[in-house]
Amino acid sequence: MTSSLAALAIATLPAAVQAQDAQSPQAQADEAPAGGLGEIVVTAQKKAESIQSVPISIAAVGSETLAAYNVTTLQALQGSVPNVQIDNFANTPNNAVFTIRGIGVIEPDPYAGNTVSIVVDGVPQFFSMGALLDTYDTNRVEILRGPQGTLFGANTTGGVVNVVTNQPTGEFGGYVRGTYGNWNRFDINASVEAPLAKDLVSVKVSGIHTQRDGWTTNVWNGEDMGRKNVDAVRGQLYITPSPDLKITLQGEYVEARNGAPIVVNGGLPGEGNYVPEGTFWNGAKLPMYRSPCAVPNQPCKAPDKYFSGNNEVPDRSDMTTKFFVGTIQYDNTPLGDITAITGYKNFTLFEYTDQDGTAKTNNATRRRTRGWQFSQELRSAFSAGDSFNAVAGLFYLKTHYNHYQMYHLDFALPGLVQFNQQFQGTESFSAFLQTYTQITDQLKFSAGIRYTHDEVDARSTLDYGVGAPALTSDNFAVIPTIVVGGQTVQQGRDLRNDPHDIDVGGKKGWSNVGWKIGLDYEVGQNQLIYASWARGFKSGGFTGRIGVAADGDTPYNPEKVDTFEVGLKADFLDRRLRTNFAAFYTNYRDMQVAQIYFDPSTNVQGNRILNAAKSEIKGFELEVQAIPVEGLTLRGSLAYLDTKYKSFLYYDPVAAKFIDLKGFALQNAPKWASTLGANFTHEFAGGSSVMADVSWMYTGQKFYTAVVNTPRSSIQPTYYVDALLTYYGPDKRYSIGLWGKNLFDKRYISTVYDSPGYMGLVGYAPPRQFGVTVGYNF
Repeated sequence: MTSSLAALAIATLPAAVQAQDAQSPQAQADEAPAGGLGEIVVTAQKKAESIQSVPISIAAVGSETLAAYNVTTLQALQGSVPNVQIDNFANTPNNAVFTIRGIGVIEPDPYAGNTVSIVVDGVPQFFSMGALLDTYDTNRVEILRGPQGTLFGANTTGGVVNVVTNQPTGEFGGYVRGTYGNWNRFDINASVEAPLAKDLVSVKVSGIHTQRDGWTTNVWNGEDMGRKNVDAVRGQLYITPSPDLKITLQGEYVEARNGAPIVVNGGLPGEGNYVPEGTFWNGAKLPMYRSPCAVPNQPCKAPDKYFSGNNEVPDRSDMTTKFFVGTIQYDNTPLGDITAITGYKNFTLFEYTDQDGTAKTNNATRRRTRGWQFSQELRSAFSAGDSFNAVAGLFYLKTHYNHYQMYHLDFALPGLVQFNQQFQGTESFSAFLQTYTQITDQLKFSAGIRYTHDEVDARSTLDYGVGAPALTSDNFAVIPTIVVGGQTVQQGRDLRNDPHDIDVGGKKGWSNVGWKIGLDYEVGQNQLIYASWARGFKSGGFTGRIGVAADGDTPYNPEKVDTFEVGLKADFLDRRLRTNFAAFYTNYRDMQVAQIYFDPSTNVQGNRILNAAKSEIKGFELEVQAIPVEGLTLRGSLAYLDTKYKSFLYYDPVAAKFIDLKGFALQNAPKWASTLGANFTHEFAGGSSVMADVSWMYTGQKFYTAVVNTPRSSIQPTYYVDALLTYYGPDKRYSIGLWGKNLFDKRYISTVYDSPGYMGLVGYAPPRQFGVTVGYNF
């Protein structure tokens, strides 16, 4: 989804727009001068601070903004925050692809890990599956750009997306909101809190239901594809035995029952999955659509009307998630202010996919992933005198997942199947210390260090066969005995059981020390300059989705990042003008690059993680906000990113040759991005108000899921215009708003996985969406 969120790239909105739950300590904002720009308080450094005083390039999105723009998933922030890309893999919409400043992992299965950490209420989300969170009753979303390893741990070489939900306050209150829009969209979300014992125990329950039809037509049966239907509920128990001791227990249950992933066939003549335009297959109601990549050696182009196809498998993608967090905050102890955060999450994802995206029986998959994670953080914030304070802590994480994919490859050989299983566990321990020393009244020195030890235990298997039952059968992985001329050419067996055609993996551990040092200087009131050097680290691992033994028999190596950054955060003209600027240079070593290939000569689809020798990234982010007259806020941002491999001798397993990729751009890293916006708020005499907002967002051309940056992997530049108009009753007791996203109904390619000889797997960006939202607070 696109969203009218250009303001969010600026980190703050006018006080009237970004007002938050004042009773939540995390959300309280410093009071701004009358008519001036307000501030959001964030916890980017594990403590509550004004966003303008944090020496980090950070954007923050407040709760009222999320509600006004009907943001129900993190992917709705795509395009609104400079140098941040929020996508999904081409044929796995549940799998998040976060890229910050050119650093990210484009791989659908969990074995590849993350370079951008998603943190929810202090708990890192290890798995990319389900990381495009359903955002409801959310206090704010903080996006931290650059390595954040000292405080947030390994696998944050790109940055951190820190999601903070609305916490209980001990007071009675709540809200209910409903939305209806085109594509038969219907949302309802609500929250209510009630004290059970005044100043001692309070309980809060929040939930959301969101549904809509799909905007892609299935040429096989004429029905829509890509429908959405999600229910989520979160319960929180807030206990305050004393003013210094606060305990929060929360549990969340999310049930997504969506349509199957959509694959759009971007094939070319001669490729294994190419289906000619205008042809009919298997009694299809509509003819085969034109390939969006029909012109060889040119980027794919989205049509005016979206088509795909599914004749092989049920229209089903089910994901169930359970998430538990326990937080204990004990202040003013002899050891400082102590925080303990315990997290547990488990999920099951089950889905079918017609992988050729046509009405022809070419290839399809049945996939199931089950995973769980447990984490424990214990930290203390303490000070020594007026000039020194620090945060020190320990962190432990244990995860495990098992995954299978049954793959029917009828396009290669009728009845041919490939069955992959993955079993992988990770265990991580770290200790960290972050210090802040006030050298003078204006100059502060910060230094942090973190030791991390990670261990990975992995196993992957692969089996081939012919003649397995339908993917919907309980015996989907059982192949029959085949006898030809008295000779047994295939022995019947269950591919889920040992032994296997390929059985690889191993166990390996890595240790690392990361750090961050910096200086920040207060030039004047609300004016800060800073400089920092941060080293980030991402662990190695084993490839899980293998095609040949060499894909997963040896581990890939860790990657390291050194980022040097200078920045300015400054308010002028009595906080009527705000200018934030950050420039950075990143030295990237042993960069992990996901390679996915198809060898048409052997019908093998393989995957592996490669370590590019060296790459470098440099760029800047400029964010400006101004209030020229009372009630009117103008905003804009400009981001620049220059990424390239400094040395990378890449071996193409299909062409069987080496390619020197020195000077090639990194994936998912547009060179330029920009936003412009205007917000007007007028308050009436009776206390009611009206808010109008319009924004324009531009993201430049980028490459996606092709190591060698082929034309078919090129994603075109995008231009979006969004707007809303909202009326608030007195004291904002009720509201009614009209909103529109992608108002000019631009049609774009959002993702492409280019697999020469196989086809291009294409995903389309959402078309125009509009609707009305009403809300009531109590």
